[in-house]
Amino acid sequence: MKSDVETLNPTRVKLTVEVGYDELKPSLDAAYKSIAGQVQVPGFRRGKVPARVIDQRFGRAAVLEEAVNDALPKFYQRAVEERELRPLGQPTVDVSQAPDPKTGGDLRFSVEVDVRPTLELPVLDELEVSVDDLAISEEDVEQRLDALRERFGTLTGVDRPAADGDFVSLDLRAEIDGEEIETAKGISYQVGQGNMIIGLDEAVTGLSAEGTTTFTAPLAGGDRKGQDAQITVTVQSVKERVLPDADDDFAQLASEFDTLDELRADLRTQVEQSKKFEQGLQARDRVLEKLLELVEVPVPESLVEAEIHTHLERENRLEDAEHRAEIDESTRAALRSQLLLDALAEREEVGVEQQELLEYLVGQAQQYGMEPNQFVQMVDQAGQVPSMVSEVRRRKALAVAMEKATVKDASGNVVDLEELVGGAEDDEDAAGVPAEGGAEERADGAEDAADAPEAGQTVDPVGEDAQAAADAAAGQEQDGEERPQG
Repeated sequence: MKSDVETLNPTRVKLTVEVGYDELKPSLDAAYKSIAGQVQVPGFRRGKVPARVIDQRFGRAAVLEEAVNDALPKFYQRAVEERELRPLGQPTVDVSQAPDPKTGGDLRFSVEVDVRPTLELPVLDELEVSVDDLAISEEDVEQRLDALRERFGTLTGVDRPAADGDFVSLDLRAEIDGEEIETAKGISYQVGQGNMIIGLDEAVTGLSAEGTTTFTAPLAGGDRKGQDAQITVTVQSVKERVLPDADDDFAQLASEFDTLDELRADLRTQVEQSKKFEQGLQARDRVLEKLLELVEVPVPESLVEAEIHTHLERENRLEDAEHRAEIDESTRAALRSQLLLDALAEREEVGVEQQELLEYLVGQAQQYGMEPNQFVQMVDQAGQVPSMVSEVRRRKALAVAMEKATVKDASGNVVDLEELVGGAEDDEDAAGVPAEGGAEERADGAEDAADAPEAGQTVDPVGEDAQAAADAAAGQEQDGEERPQG
């Protein structure tokens, strides 16, 4: 077999392959065997029809066609490996010459395919980026203390109109042109959350118990999603949260500490850890931005179009030109990051251990609220494991870049990122997860969960490829958070 490669542009090549008749013979023999097993010829058992009879009955051209179809993928893959190409997407194949049924001859075909571009990567030790200074204020500490007090607060009924932050019990009724669409009773809701029906906060504010009002809002779900409906809301009760006093007694109730001063000192430490984690995330983004600034990363147009089509098709918005333009921009940015990190992972010889992949999949399962084994099975059945492996590899590649780069704060001090890239346990520390028995754990769940990603998710430069794979496996949309319909 002979092969030649022509570079059409930085991300696309034309591969020309010539295969001698002798090398095609195993595929010819396989074609005869396959056809013999499919046809019924009088006087011969199925599968035992001689080649000459097949030629007479069906023509040698049919045999050659099947042999060529069988051989093409094998010779294409062999040529790709010999030429050390890294294909992206589906190839386009053109057979320019096939063996003659009578005289034989060579098989010649050409393949155009997108390939991963060759990138000129910088020396990581020479990278330098800047992040914001680590700033901790008393207001940060007080906010964390107030959040802790809220978790120990009590709800008390009040005889006054509902105000922002109050907890109300609601009855809801939705109608369109007098037709009842849906009703719900006894819904608990905190005024000001803004995560239910558009306009609900404004409608409820100022209503006392047994108060009723009507407003118009689009439905957020169901068969009539997006249609304007008349929403009738009735407030059954109004309660306010009464917080315990911030004193030594509260410190003893909510933590392992005896005094409020000790509790505040512990919360200050947690704020510092959380701020360091945020600083690390900023460093991650700045390192990736720096790499993209230094490296020209061409993106295959066919790959961009395929990604956009898949995204819009999943959202049923193929005809939305405005949204297509938005997705085009984000897709190109994501692919540039992916291609750069793939090249970096290859240069730095980054591998993925099975345990690392399992930890990543467990984290993804938690995001979807699924049992890990079930999620892993769904990902495997959907054929999305390679995408997950690629994402873990990219994360590790960026972590390598972060370790080797010099990161300084705005004041010129070198920032130690070991807590961020040092592993899952260090990630938890950097995220501000409290030590056993600390104030936040005693309050049944760290407040840091709202401030920082889960452990194992600290390096997330792109995520879209793996996110789409996870969404596909879990059967969920990437975009468009759905609000309760009421």
